[in-house]
Amino acid sequence: MSAPTSRRDPGLQPERTRLAWRRTTLSSTVAAVLAVKAALYDRAAGGFAIAALCCLFWLGFLVLAHRRIRALASAGAGRPPLLAPRHAAAATLCAIALAVCAAALVL
Repeated sequence: MSAPTSRRDPGLQPERTRLAWRRTTLSSTVAAVLAVKAALYDRAAGGFAIAALCCLFWLGFLVLAHRRIRALASAGAGRPPLLAPRHAAAATLCAIALAVCAAALVL
């Protein structure tokens, strides 16, 4: 009895990665919207500044995620380009800073 041969589908990994980028973008959008809502509810000047920072970090992450999603989509069935370390660091920084700003508004 022969072992079943498993063929790797090269399109699945980029698709999963695109979905992960979109899911993270959606999560950061929700955090930014909730931060703005909290700032509007409290009506404190510091809250507005933090909400503005949240929006700035959200926009930065959105730009980076959009670039990565486009790069993955343009690769087609071939191997997608590697994520540049500076882009990875910038995306990580934006995500962490957004979480910290949103948490500061909640607490």
